[in-house]
Amino acid sequence: MQGLYFEDIFVNQVFETKEITVSRADILDFAGTFDPNPFHLDKNAATQLGFPDIIASGMHTLSLSMKLFFELKLWDEAILPSPGLENVRWHRSVFPDTHLYVKATVRQILPSTSKPDRGIIKIHQETLDKTTNQALMTVDVMHRLRRRRPGSNPGSPLQAKEVEDKA
Repeated sequence: MQGLYFEDIFVNQVFETKEITVSRADILDFAGTFDPNPFHLDKNAATQLGFPDIIASGMHTLSLSMKLFFELKLWDEAILPSPGLENVRWHRSVFPDTHLYVKATVRQILPSTSKPDRGIIKIHQETLDKTTNQALMTVDVMHRLRRRRPGSNPGSPLQAKEVEDKA
């Protein structure tokens, strides 16, 4: 599914990404460049804290999650700069050779009241361990999207009305 605009999105719509494997080299490279805490770089430091191996930086997990989502290329023509993220939570550590993927669920659709050519969709994004399906990280992401036709309603007319009544 590609080429989506604001009005193509509906509440409870779900998007899933492909799976990737996080290697030891990936963890070391990211940590060495952006987050050089010992438990990201040294197995002994990690085991002293009770971990079986080095752990990926939370920022690395967040970056991978966003990369996987954007590789879906859902709305390349419609995307505008994001107003931000909320509720970032790391639930479980990412170790070398973890297989992860992202499940993203549309939670809210907010048409702009001042700019009829756009709106914001809020997505609850879960980064999951493919082996256990347990959440490694969750984040609520706001995506600002263009409308194909300014003033057109998102999703079905009923869903659009419900969202506008709540907004």
